Amino acid sequence: MFCDRVCLNQFNPLVIQPQAMTQQATRHARRVYVGGLPPSANEQTVAIYFNQVMAAIGGNTAGPGDAVLNVYINHDKKFAFVEMRSVEEASNAMALDGIMFEGAPVKVRRPTDYNPSLAAALGPSQPSPNLNLAAVGLTAGSNGGLEGPDRIFVGGLPYYFTEAQVRELLESFGPLRGFDLVKDRETGNSKGYAFCVYQDLTVTDIACAALNGIKMGDKTLTVRRANQGASQPRPEQESILLQAQQQVQLQKLVYQVGALPTKVVCLTQVVTADELKDDEEYEDIMEDMRLEAGKYGIYMYQLLITIYYCLVLVLH
Repeated sequence: MFCDRVCLNQFNPLVIQPQAMTQQATRHARRVYVGGLPPSANEQTVAIYFNQVMAAIGGNTAGPGDAVLNVYINHDKKFAFVEMRSVEEASNAMALDGIMFEGAPVKVRRPTDYNPSLAAALGPSQPSPNLNLAAVGLTAGSNGGLEGPDRIFVGGLPYYFTEAQVRELLESFGPLRGFDLVKDRETGNSKGYAFCVYQDLTVTDIACAALNGIKMGDKTLTVRRANQGASQPRPEQESILLQAQQQVQLQKLVYQVGALPTKVVCLTQVVTADELKDDEEYEDIMEDMRLEAGKYGIYMYQLLITIYYCLVLVLH
């Protein structure tokens, strides 16, 4: 009888398939990427360490025992994939970003196959607010705030854009709570997409609407909520959206990296709408610009672009 039961469990796909399918379906949400590992790291030391710190912060929510099921390490690229036994424990592990492992701070991220929309139905997608991060020398929010429904995906970025340039573009709509320009783990080069979260979550849809479809060089930006649940800006947000779109158009001119030098200088944010309504103020501004421009070259002409509140000067 015992032998028959073992044989049935081994060879009847109806017995083993449901569990295997569940494991496979949740695997993308149960794994975390750990980067920046020291050369001395191996599968055993990483597993032991994460089991210890997960227990220390109270992150083991699936019951008694170790949280880590499996570890895969790429020694050449110094990163690992750590597979947890539950989706909730993997989300708790995200709070460990920046923790010290054998004297080196490591990055804890979601793997590239992580699907936020599917994961939302499998369990919590953010770390528990009750974790005792102080027990391992961390503070809440140290993972940069890049989780949640207001996370924005920014795709189609020119590969030559630096982190500073991408941040400047995004911060046209307000300060960022979190930002991550995704790079190739081997070369360190940008992969052409990023994620961000704004401090003021009400500008999320405004930024998406203003940036999506914008052409940058030979590329077109794709900007949306990472969870695909974007909504349209409310009527009271329309004026903010218009101003933001104008700012983006200006920055498109600024970011033509590698373009040939020209005689044109664009000065932004030098005038306001109220100043343009006053003829005397307008003439004073023009005269000041002519005088200042003359210090750097023979002034040819200038064009006032009122919609962007900027001046374009042409020198010779």
